[in-house]
Amino acid sequence: MKEMKLIPGFEVDHEILKPGIYIARIDGDITTYDIRMKVPNMGDYLTNSAIHTIEHIFATYVRNTEFGDNIIYFGPSGSRTGFNLLTRRLTDNYSIQLIKDGFQYVADFWGRIPGASRKECGNSIEHNLPTAKEEAKKYLEIIRDWTKEDLAYPKSEEE
Repeated sequence: MKEMKLIPGFEVDHEILKPGIYIARIDGDITTYDIRMKVPNMGDYLTNSAIHTIEHIFATYVRNTEFGDNIIYFGPSGSRTGFNLLTRRLTDNYSIQLIKDGFQYVADFWGRIPGASRKECGNSIEHNLPTAKEEAKKYLEIIRDWTKEDLAYPKSEEE
């Protein structure tokens, strides 16, 4: 097998990474935001049911905003430490505010989880609204004052 290059996400120093919002990559007019909710490798991860519920509510919210057509994708990271949001032609300032507004929407949400019926969802039994709301509230505290200047990944001392 030929040697493969690491993907950019594996080049981030996860030993110094803290929760926040980061630009993971920019591909033309598409920006990928790393919505990091948990400290990597510390044993405190998002539960699958909270991830699933946040995904349904947040994705529905952002796709129903004024620039919903500019949302390419929102989904969880495999490490269960957060999410990725891919946007097209949105400013960083708008995207940060959208992330804050989306998590506030999750934190305040009551009612039927969008797209969570057996007909609409491939794992309709694995949702947990109270836990999703609690995780959203904790994350909002972290990103409350987040700005465009905070979007760069932290650098290790070797860099």
